Amino acid sequence: MGDYSKALEFYEKAHKIKEKALPPNHPELATSYGNIGEVYNNIGDYSKGLEFYQKDLEITKKALPPNHPSLATSYNNIGLVYYNMGDYPKALEFYEKANRIYEKVLPPNHPSLAKAYGNIGQVYNNMGDYSKTLEFYEKAHKIYEKALPPNHPDLGFSYNNIGSVYGDMNDYSKALKFHEKGLEIYEKALPPNHPDLGFSYNNIGQVYNNIGDYSKALVFYDKALKIREKALLPNHPTLATSYNNIGQVYNKMGDYSKALEYYEKALKISKKALPPNHPDLATSYNNIGLVYNNMGDYPKALEFHDKAHKIYEKALPPNHPDLAISYSDIGLVYNNMGDYSKAFELYDKAHKIYETALPANHSHLATSYNNIGTMYKNMCDYAKALECYEKALKIREKAVFPNHGDLAICYGTIGQVYNDIGNYSKAFDFHNQAHKIFEKALPPNHPHLTTCYNNIGQVYYSMGDYSKALDFYERAYKIREQALPSDHPDLAICYGSIGQVYNDIGDYVKAVEFHDKARKTYEKTLLPNHRHLATCYSDIGTVYNNMGDYSKALEF
Repeated sequence: MGDYSKALEFYEKAHKIKEKALPPNHPELATSYGNIGEVYNNIGDYSKGLEFYQKDLEITKKALPPNHPSLATSYNNIGLVYYNMGDYPKALEFYEKANRIYEKVLPPNHPSLAKAYGNIGQVYNNMGDYSKTLEFYEKAHKIYEKALPPNHPDLGFSYNNIGSVYGDMNDYSKALKFHEKGLEIYEKALPPNHPDLGFSYNNIGQVYNNIGDYSKALVFYDKALKIREKALLPNHPTLATSYNNIGQVYNKMGDYSKALEYYEKALKISKKALPPNHPDLATSYNNIGLVYNNMGDYPKALEFHDKAHKIYEKALPPNHPDLAISYSDIGLVYNNMGDYSKAFELYDKAHKIYETALPANHSHLATSYNNIGTMYKNMCDYAKALECYEKALKIREKAVFPNHGDLAICYGTIGQVYNDIGNYSKAFDFHNQAHKIFEKALPPNHPHLTTCYNNIGQVYYSMGDYSKALDFYERAYKIREQALPSDHPDLAICYGSIGQVYNDIGDYVKAVEFHDKARKTYEKTLLPNHRHLATCYSDIGTVYNNMGDYSKALEF
């Protein structure tokens, strides 16, 4: 039900009785500490959670033999708190202690052993080591297949875990296959409104969200939401997760008012259900900040990102990766505002956390180099930008598979720099590498493919080959027209690019037509002071100036 304050109240009442009635090292007292620790962990008070779990462990060590399964449970609990705190080496240390006990005392196909493998896999997943993650998830899965009937919910959960890793690896067809196997089991084994069924729909929705099929994503996220609305209390945190997921899709679709509507629903629940410094509350503030950033309302974006950041600073250890993400999000706003020194300062703080907290080849470190590179590119320091982008590429090449989308993004950013410095053959080389990856990894109407076409079009435009530029800009436009709502800002980018080409080839009527389409799209989705709108007015003014209509040019 998620009523943590009530749970804590009753656990503490039980504990007071046990403290008086039992000797100080009685196993039931350890269980009591464990129960209280679990609540504190659930409400995001990790230091308190750790404190009570360690009290549980202290008693369990004295009261039970060294290989007792209850001792493994204690180690697992402490591992979970360290996992939530982002201290993955510590989490791994305690999960492995639990696993060693299970391997000694349990038969090789015991479900508890499978859960232990699953926990270790989850840590490796967060550390970005997907091959290790799969290794442990598959060990767990083999046990479940032998130990459980074919429609047992734990087997469904296992399929979902494997599906999530393939999703992280950008192998979306495999991800979908495993999530659908999980769903098939849940649909047979569970009642129609069981929360785990909602979890399964949610996973499938996530895959469709990642491949850019937003209508399908909304269908599955909505199925998950309807189940959760029936099965859970109106202020349950999982319900907030559902609203956040739907908000994320609307944000990607450029429907910012809808995105805000769902993110604000999530925030209301989180405020009621969670303590004021819970990291999930920070996530809600952060999501709202991202929408305001996309809308160009930078003061509002900073306001919400700052609220999130203050929570992260109180709730998390100073080197937690989520704190780094928070610095990066704030840095992005300052970058968009043109305050590059502030952006650099924040990106640098994020980078230092990643270097301390994560393995050298973690994807977050590559993202961090990419962020800093983009800032240098915006400042026209192309040598520095290239240096950062190449560092990101080296990490991606070691950390991900050859057809991973993140690798394509790296090739694309490097290609953009080569275009800006006039090395068009190099630019084509990198953009084509990106395009080949996206063609293999993504469906033909994915927005990332349009970025590729747009980038290649830009190179042709820079070379003065306007017919080729128009060809690629129109390819990008056709995909976006099919994949996105009619008022999405990315469509306006397409209109602007096409309008620019028509202006340069002297077809001013066509140029005005496309720039005006861009203007109307931006006016519907962005704030009146957004810089994209200013660029658009400027473009229209340039065309009228070229036509000799100076009064119109002056107006824009």
